[in-house]
Amino acid sequence: MIPMECEKKSMTENEKKKDYLKGYERAIRQMERSDERIREIRLNKICPTVIMDGMPHTFGGKDLSDYAALMEEEERKYRKARYLRIKRCQEISDKIEQMKNEDEKDVLMYRYIKRMKWEKISDKMGFDVRQIYNIHGKALTHFEL
Repeated sequence: MIPMECEKKSMTENEKKKDYLKGYERAIRQMERSDERIREIRLNKICPTVIMDGMPHTFGGKDLSDYAALMEEEERKYRKARYLRIKRCQEISDKIEQMKNEDEKDVLMYRYIKRMKWEKISDKMGFDVRQIYNIHGKALTHFEL
């Protein structure tokens, strides 16, 4: 198996640009995973029980202070992921806006920021899907990392 670093070195310039542009989507997924973990933690806490020590416990028998610590840590991770998502969105949007061609800007914005499918981009812009692919290819060429 090839290590990630070696694999990234052999990427073409356009692949590097796509990978950079997909960073926003990865940040969104990371934030969504963290949000899901928070919901799971909350669900496990809903049914507290009392064990003979007199302290309220969660369904699994853990002390609620464990729950609070776990919840605090996960919320910290969520805030960090949210900050990263916002930062990536701003960085990528700023770089897209620096481009000269409006169609190229639109395709990159719809694809990588709004996360639209090719067909939906085609409908929105009034071009054939193949034309959208061509515009995307040109946009990647003109996009500056």
